Amino acid sequence: MSTRSRNHVTVSGRAGGPVVILAHGFGCDQHMWRLVVPPLERDFTVVLFDHVGAGRSELSAWSPERHSTLDGYTEDVLEICRELALGPVTFAGHSVSAMMGVLAAAREPEAFTGLVLLAPSPCFVDDPATGCRGGFGAEDIDELLESLDANYLGRSGAMAPVIMGNPERPELGEELTNSFCRADPDIARVFARVTFLSDNREDLAEVGVPTPVAQCSADAIAPPEVGAFVRARIPGSRLVTLNATGHCPQLAAPEETAAAITEFVRAGR
Repeated sequence: MSTRSRNHVTVSGRAGGPVVILAHGFGCDQHMWRLVVPPLERDFTVVLFDHVGAGRSELSAWSPERHSTLDGYTEDVLEICRELALGPVTFAGHSVSAMMGVLAAAREPEAFTGLVLLAPSPCFVDDPATGCRGGFGAEDIDELLESLDANYLGRSGAMAPVIMGNPERPELGEELTNSFCRADPDIARVFARVTFLSDNREDLAEVGVPTPVAQCSADAIAPPEVGAFVRARIPGSRLVTLNATGHCPQLAAPEETAAAITEFVRAGR
């Protein structure tokens, strides 16, 4: 099975232009980027893919050994880069995929011109011992994962409006709910544990490529303190605060999200 088939990789935009890979987060698939893609396609080669278990990926490619940690998903990302052979890329990762970008750039920095970390969180669990804010208490995460195990579709549907924010735009929450429903529930339950239990705080210092940290102005999943923490730990990174609210600016504010990515790539940083 080819990597293109495994992850349903699609390539569009300007041939020969700077390459931008867009990576989706938990509960999503590449369809979530559709409003961001058109403005990027004018200047860049745009690569989209689905994590194994999401969208139109090959479910048979999922492995409990490989995909029970972020390392397996990170290797998937690196294999996509190798198979496409498009040269160094800008990797824009949303939420948990931001940490995949961090791990990938630390392992193979020559594969990346830079990272765009969109609503990132290196650790979703609060750490009272260090004062590090993650956004959730340990008991909250345990309850969330137990409820997803018991009733994935019901619990994920209840989560979607909280993740999306923007209560005045209920259609956004409905779209995220539909996205949760498209994922394979058994794989999604494992991916939820990977997402909410991973701790990549120590990995941030290993990033050696230019990196803007794009933080939403209000985000119940990754609060402003989290973006500030990420920026402080990645050498030479900078914080970009979007006017967008919620955890999915590529849907809530696609023009602003596309503009932030475009500005970074055009600047060559």
